[in-house]
Amino acid sequence: MDKKLLKEINLLHAQICGGLADPKRIAILYALADGAASVNELAEALEMPQATLSRHLKVLRDRGIVVATRQGMNIFYSLADKRILQALDLLRQVLAKDLSKRSALAEALS
Repeated sequence: MDKKLLKEINLLHAQICGGLADPKRIAILYALADGAASVNELAEALEMPQATLSRHLKVLRDRGIVVATRQGMNIFYSLADKRILQALDLLRQVLAKDLSKRSALAEALS
């Protein structure tokens, strides 16, 4: 593979992973699992200040993880690709397996 292309792919990968590097952003993505929601709806559902939520939505939007659609005075956010939730679920499974191994090791050392 062309080194320049590989570098670009790795950069895009890092940008997406950076977008997922905050628990609040992950909570936002799961909140959007059932469909689009406005900032006010998300703020209420996640019990998060609107300013904080807006900052996180900007990060997710800039990385192409969520899309914003204006409807009148409101902006609704939705997942750009629902497979991002499958990726998060897979990562949770990996983490759960790792925690299980560590727990077993801790018990063996006790």
